Amino acid sequence: MSPSSDVTATRAGGRHGKPWRAAGAAVVVLLAMTGAGMVGASLKTTPAPRPPQPLAAQAAPTTTGPAVADPSTPAVTGLARSTPTTITIPRIGVDASIMSLGTNPDGTVQVPPLEQAKLAGWYEPGPSPGEVGNAVIVGHVDSAKIGPAVFFSLGALRPGDTIGVTRADGRQVTFTVESVSSHPKTSFPTEQVYGPSDRPGLRVVTCGGVFDSAAGSYPNNVVVFASLAT
Repeated sequence: MSPSSDVTATRAGGRHGKPWRAAGAAVVVLLAMTGAGMVGASLKTTPAPRPPQPLAAQAAPTTTGPAVADPSTPAVTGLARSTPTTITIPRIGVDASIMSLGTNPDGTVQVPPLEQAKLAGWYEPGPSPGEVGNAVIVGHVDSAKIGPAVFFSLGALRPGDTIGVTRADGRQVTFTVESVSSHPKTSFPTEQVYGPSDRPGLRVVTCGGVFDSAAGSYPNNVVVFASLAT
């Protein structure tokens, strides 16, 4: 399925009941995704398959913001802005179209419709993949309508794996996974995902943990941190 400007991004649905909240003048997204975007309800009576989770030893980067300049290291030059169109992740068999997402009037982050849970979504207010800064791509982990969704196996990624993004300008940029981590939605690493960076980076986000039937949501977020391959 190719991305289309007439695809309507929606708020939460399915297993989630609460929206992703954006806050601040710069619309820094607090992805405490206790609800809306990453998963749809399983209406089957048999247990749904569980998405793989990151290794316990992996963790999110602890530093944020621009790195201290090293005079011996050439400055990193990013690409010009261009809309991403597809994302490929060979290790987990992802080859998906990307739609552009923004925020809803109440400040929550838009997500792909559950009917199109095989699509990924790029957070358009942020950098595009290949630009200096952290580009953010989100997607559902599963959906009642289709079962496992685009990022069902995201937690199976390991450092050194590659992620490819094709852009509207015809360029394909490749990112190398640095870490894969799982975070309670109450302590989402907002600055590490949406904060500033002086290098081109990529953050890929979905829901994680064991689905909580009583709460109607997953308790965690899986976040992949990747940097532009040189």
